[in-house]
Amino acid sequence: MGRAVDVLTNPAYYALTGPQAHLADARGRVRRFQVEVAPFLGLPDDLTEQDWADAAELLGVGNSAAVKRPEFTLPENFKLGRQFGLVQFVAPDAFGIEDPETVVLGLDDVPEMIALTALTEPGPFRARTIECGRYLGLRRDGELIAMAGERYRLPGYVEISAVCTNPAYRGQGLASRLIRAVAAGIEADGGRPFLHTGATNTSAIRLYERLGWSVSNRMAVSIIEPVAA
Repeated sequence: MGRAVDVLTNPAYYALTGPQAHLADARGRVRRFQVEVAPFLGLPDDLTEQDWADAAELLGVGNSAAVKRPEFTLPENFKLGRQFGLVQFVAPDAFGIEDPETVVLGLDDVPEMIALTALTEPGPFRARTIECGRYLGLRRDGELIAMAGERYRLPGYVEISAVCTNPAYRGQGLASRLIRAVAAGIEADGGRPFLHTGATNTSAIRLYERLGWSVSNRMAVSIIEPVAA
């Protein structure tokens, strides 16, 4: 029997070869989210020269993508841009709590969602990111002031992403409420919630530890770009 695969160590690849294959562009074994969905590239665990050649063709010279996985050796026909560390957390059992004040966000809400994520920078959110899963928001006087939702969908796991609150409303526990509400939906569907935060984001790390989440992986996001031969 082969070694069990830890899908959490390579989330983009196992999302795009599994539950989110319909959101993928593919060449050979390499996958990437369609550009308007997310900027992530999925590379197989056992990388070969052919995989890197396929990745270069899939992206095209001058186009970058983010790779979220443990360390790898970049070939000469790629250049490395920005790189930063991540901490990945997995939720404790029965973490989710439904919140009657949250509203389900839809396509008509996307302009507000993009504006809120541009203001707060929780990570990339694009015109079709909402297709990844269910997004919930909190409104005050009609204004979207906080949101969170589902991005990577893996076998057995669903990522909580785009957790953000308008700075004018911070300190009210809105992010914690939204994380629990999104988690409740994930758990109701039989999945286990997980999420990522920046390795230097000490306030977020403290929040997740306080909520009982456990560290599952430490990894890096690498922005890579094919270059002309």
